Amino acid sequence: MSMLHIVNKSPFERNAVASCLSHASEGDAVLLIEDAVIGAVAGSQAATLLTSALTTKAIYVLGEDLAARGIEQSRLAQGLQVVDYSGFVDLTVQHDKTQSWL
Repeated sequence: MSMLHIVNKSPFERNAVASCLSHASEGDAVLLIEDAVIGAVAGSQAATLLTSALTTKAIYVLGEDLAARGIEQSRLAQGLQVVDYSGFVDLTVQHDKTQSWL
């Protein structure tokens, strides 16, 4: 049984990304949306945590929220996958449960 973890708060505002990663299990997926996408930019502490988690979890970033914040996909940490809203829906279908981290 896999879970999709959805994080929407900036890692510079709250520790939701770190908390999510510490609770997510092997095979789970993490989707960064809204201000959480800022943590996906290469070079940040959050990006280091996210790339370390790639060994056991899939990490996704919502492309529309990147664009809304003026962040180009080329600035993301390696291994993170960008999805659009259709991909967001697909992720919710592919996983048994979802957990939102506020």
